[in-house]
Amino acid sequence: MSAPTTLRRVTPTAAQLLPATADRDTWLAARRKGLGSSDIAKVVGVADRQQAVHVYHDKVGEPLDDDAGEAALWGTLHEDTVAREWCRRNRSVISRVGLVANVNQPGFMCTLDRLVRECPLGEDGDRSRRCALEVKTRSAFKAHRWHRSVPDDVLAQTLWQRLVTGLDHIHVAVLIGGNDYRQTVVRRDAELESYLQTEAAKFWVQHVIARVEPEWDYDNHPEDLLDLDAKLHGERVGELDLDSIGDVMEYAELSAAAGAAERARKAAAARLARIANGARYLKFSGELAFEYAPRTRANTDLALLAERYPDAYAACVSDTSFYSIQLSKALRQKGKS
Repeated sequence: MSAPTTLRRVTPTAAQLLPATADRDTWLAARRKGLGSSDIAKVVGVADRQQAVHVYHDKVGEPLDDDAGEAALWGTLHEDTVAREWCRRNRSVISRVGLVANVNQPGFMCTLDRLVRECPLGEDGDRSRRCALEVKTRSAFKAHRWHRSVPDDVLAQTLWQRLVTGLDHIHVAVLIGGNDYRQTVVRRDAELESYLQTEAAKFWVQHVIARVEPEWDYDNHPEDLLDLDAKLHGERVGELDLDSIGDVMEYAELSAAAGAAERARKAAAARLARIANGARYLKFSGELAFEYAPRTRANTDLALLAERYPDAYAACVSDTSFYSIQLSKALRQKGKS
């Protein structure tokens, strides 16, 4: 890809490829020609979800219909609100930019949430320092990751944005749990940015251009790998001879161990129920050991619902197809032994 020298330069080292108003399909198609800030976090293995192999399949044009779900939806809905609050608190001015690419490395891209027109860190009243704002929304369960700085995935994203754009620094505003607002600044880190640049170039040449799928990191979000496999193989047919049985036996042993652990847990629960002998609160040395408390949960009789209220059943109930591994009876027995 040639450098976008004819496009409008919007930061010291980046030109605008698409405006912020571009439709999603156009944006997805454009960003497949390079690596963005969310991609780099996956490439170096610090993303909250997915990994390098997901980026690879996206860049080679295999439609995966990626949907980050409710978290991504609410992040998009709250983005403008958080950005406006950052402006109010910092008495600043921002604007939307869209997708940009580095003029010297056009495959290095990023979508800036907002470009800051008046930086609150300006010294001696000079607020013209070039910078941007990254907006995040996060679950309250991840609040601990924001105590001192930003999490690794956000650090990788913002350093990549700075590297692509040549901006002085990146402001970060995050809304945690819907009511905990925090803000910080990510400044230049030459060593980390050099590392990101090296890994990005290596990934693009050795995998995307060479059409070589990266290794699957089975310890890093394995549920995302199962989801990727399901999207790559929408229909499973035929037979395949295995070269070895080791991985199958490991799965069989883990499945057997999980089943044995669940049975042991239920046996232990039965022992505690008998010890409780009708009491609700059980103490040891004057301290509460456990509470045997009633719990309720809603159950739905789908057959009865379909019989009495067929319209409601049709409107509210849907079948979800998924693949599961079903071991042969012989391997299940071996796993137990």
